[in-house]
Formats: sequence, structure tokens, C-alpha cells
Amino acid sequence: MGSDPNADTRPETVRRFTKALLADLQALEAMLEQGMIESGVRRIGCEQEMFLVDQSWRPAPVSVDVLGRLSHDAFTTELALFNLEMNIEPRLLAGTCFSDLEARITELLGLADEAARGVGARVVLSGILPTLAKSDLSLDNITPRPRYYALNEALTRMRGGAYRLRIEGMDELHVEHDSVMLEACNTSCQVHLQVDADEFARLYNVAQLVVAPVLAAAVNSPLLFGRRLWAETRIALFQQSLDTRSSSVHLRDLAPRVRFGDGWIKRSVTELFQEDIAQFRVLMTQDVDEDPFALLDQGQVPRL
Repeated sequence: MGSDPNADTRPETVRRFTKALLADLQALEAMLEQGMIESGVRRIGCEQEMFLVDQSWRPAPVSVDVLGRLSHDAFTTELALFNLEMNIEPRLLAGTCFSDLEARITELLGLADEAARGVGARVVLSGILPTLAKSDLSLDNITPRPRYYALNEALTRMRGGAYRLRIEGMDELHVEHDSVMLEACNTSCQVHLQVDADEFARLYNVAQLVVAPVLAAAVNSPLLFGRRLWAETRIALFQQSLDTRSSSVHLRDLAPRVRFGDGWIKRSVTELFQEDIAQFRVLMTQDVDEDPFALLDQGQVPRL
């Protein structure tokens, strides 16, 4: 792939990008059939997202300044200037891997907090920061990178109107907003597991089976804008803030872009990609400068 994604959805651009997507998918299928994906090893890794807050525990839009003080490639930007993302190196799923992972997270969080304190802020881990206000979600606080502007432009155009939240729990929340920044309310720790290609379908289905009890034990976001909502409000917030369906489409029961899944997969990971390509319009495009089959013929591995 080439540059950052962009919001160019002219018909010819979408056709060219869709053709590249389908070529990548066919190349992935060929790689799976030829046994080119690493097997026989299990690894874990994770992404940890965080909030930056000021001395009053309010969101502090200082991520660019904090990153400037961090000389470590584990850290990167998120959608909002009051968020950071931290990527932990994969490690073998063996021995003391879990305590080692915890120690590494703690170490890197310490570095992030030290850098944040240098600009009058600090790091907080919270599913949804309870002190967030709707006024914090203006485009003044979007991270100034082309990919985030493109995401906002593309989603806003596809929605054709305001971003609407309707969440009912102990309290009710009805909100209209003018940008994708509602999604910046969410942070999480995302654990990744590497498995063999030929066992992916079975383990994915197991994950689908156990997601409800695991989620019930791990809820961590009961508050949004001062309202008591779901025990895990991030689910509804993430789904609705990135939903591009109109009300008429809702009535036809078309799938939302964010969902837990629609059923079991039978053969391989490619079924998930095939389903997404078939169901959803292209949201953003990207310049593609590689021929995956030419690279495979040369004995190289395409980036896909």
C-alpha cells in the first residue's frame, strides 16, 4: 500500500481500489493454500489506549506534545488529541508471558505518564473518561493527521447528516453531533493472539461463543456525559458513532459496520473479508502500488 487513506470516492477511484482489494484477497487465499503463513507458534501482544487529563481530570488535548517528549516507537496517535495508543511487542505464549506483558505495559505507561507530566498532564486508563463533555469533541481536538480528517469527511458524507446517539440504561442519552469525534470517547486494551491459519476458523468460532460471558466479567464503562447507561457503554457508542445506515436501511435489517459477527465461519479468515467487501460500500480509498501476484511469483511476500 502507498499513502494514508483518503476520502476520494469518485467512481473510478472506488473501482480501482475495489479491484485492488479483491486482488489482495485472492493473493491471501493463495498464500493460505501454499502454506506461506507462519505456523506452529503462538504469540500474544496488545494495544493499550489511554486518556490524557489535566490537573482537574479533564481531557487534555496535548498528545502531540507528549509524543514529542517520547523517544519510543511503541507510542502513536489516536483520533483525538486527548488520547494516545501504545503498542506492545508480540511475545511467545509460554512461560511467564502474561506477567512479562503486564510488566512491559506498566513500564511503558510510566514513560507516557512522565512525558505527560512534563506538559502539565497525566495518563489515565478508563473505558470512557467520566469527565468527558460533548464540548470536548469538537474538531479543534481532532489529531491533525490526514487519515483522521479523511475518516471524518468520509463518514459524514456517507451518513448524510448528524451523528446520533440513542442509548438507554438507568438513564437515557439522546445526542446529536457534527463529527466522528464521538468515537474518541472510547479507549480499550486489545489483546491479540496469533494462531495457525488452519485453526483460525475453529478458534474464531470459540471466541464468538464465549464473548458474552467474558464481556460480562470485564465491563468498564457505565458513564457517558454524566448519564448512567450500559455497564459496557462502549459497545453502543462505538456501533452508533460509526454506523452509516439510514433509518430506511435499518428497517431492512442490513448489518451495521461495527458488530460482534453474524455467524460461524467454516473454512478460513478470508470469509470475514469476503463478507465485508460484499456488504459495505467503500468508505475510504488508498493509492495501491503493488501487484500481489507478481510479488508472489518472485518469491516475495506482498503487504496486502
